Amino acid sequence: MIKVLLIDDHPIVMEGLKNLLSQQEDFTVAGCCSTGKEGLQAIETLAPDVVLLDINLPDVSGIDICRQVRKHDKDVRIIALSVHNERPVIKNILGSGANGYVLKNSVGEEIITAINAALNGETYLCHAARNIVSTIQEGELTEIPKITRREKEIMLLVSKGLTTAQIAEQLFISFHTVESHRKNLIEKFDVSTMTAVIKLATQYGLL
Repeated sequence: MIKVLLIDDHPIVMEGLKNLLSQQEDFTVAGCCSTGKEGLQAIETLAPDVVLLDINLPDVSGIDICRQVRKHDKDVRIIALSVHNERPVIKNILGSGANGYVLKNSVGEEIITAINAALNGETYLCHAARNIVSTIQEGELTEIPKITRREKEIMLLVSKGLTTAQIAEQLFISFHTVESHRKNLIEKFDVSTMTAVIKLATQYGLL
């Protein structure tokens, strides 16, 4: 029997996944978690064969969960479930160790197909995700920029409307240092303003 762990903070999605898996003779739901912290503990204690993982969780992102799990477990199969249909998001989660990516508006059969493909050692993308990955839109980032902890702090404060001087005072760093970080963020996201940085960071789940 294949043990499947569900990690998703949307009750309706969770119920739908449980109903879907209950119809499969070879699958059993090993557990259900609504936060990343619970999910990480469950992966360790329940030792599931497959994890169906929501990317956007209230505490820990699915990308971070993948990275943490892959430090000590190379065998568990992780299928990312998400509403995000952006190419950089898909590539980022796969690069973090996920074995598949299925959009939440996909039919249930694609989730079952994804699980079976992952168990067979394949990387599975749902039909829509395959089309997204193969097509780069004009002006789209080819991958999600890697940001430092300090850069994320600054993005959060900028998103709250703080000025450079206010950010410098709050983080106990110089005005020049904040401006340098802002410039680096604008370059990393390949845009011209911090407003555009915040928009993309929010879109890609970095904030």
